[in-house]
Amino acid sequence: MARFLVVDDDRLCRELVRVLLAKYGRCDVAYDGHEALAAFRIALEAGEPYDLVCLDVMMPRMDGHATLKSIRQLERGQGILGSDGVQVIMLTATKDTKDCIRAFSEGCENFLCKPIDKHTLAASVRELLPDLFLPETADTV
Repeated sequence: MARFLVVDDDRLCRELVRVLLAKYGRCDVAYDGHEALAAFRIALEAGEPYDLVCLDVMMPRMDGHATLKSIRQLERGQGILGSDGVQVIMLTATKDTKDCIRAFSEGCENFLCKPIDKHTLAASVRELLPDLFLPETADTV
């Protein structure tokens, strides 16, 4: 079963993404970067790492950029490198290309603008975690 972590200070966005991902696996939520890092660390130490993190860029106390950097540091500390790490989709309400470029340089795999479209999110998850989805079968006559 896949494990997801949704990190967003906006309750409605957090719940929307959680509901969309819950049909594919277990979905935990966090309000900000500090809560996210605590959950991420616990999952790593338990040997049950997250498969995907949906991470808001703008959050109180610790933004998504700092959170992503810390996630990658935690992974390196466990010997998890490169593509073996968690898949990360950054979410943002702004359309600032600097945030997008920065997020990719920090190690995210995809970047989506809010409001989150359920089809776009599903397509992104399908691309990043293809093993979660059964191949589509053609109808036979």
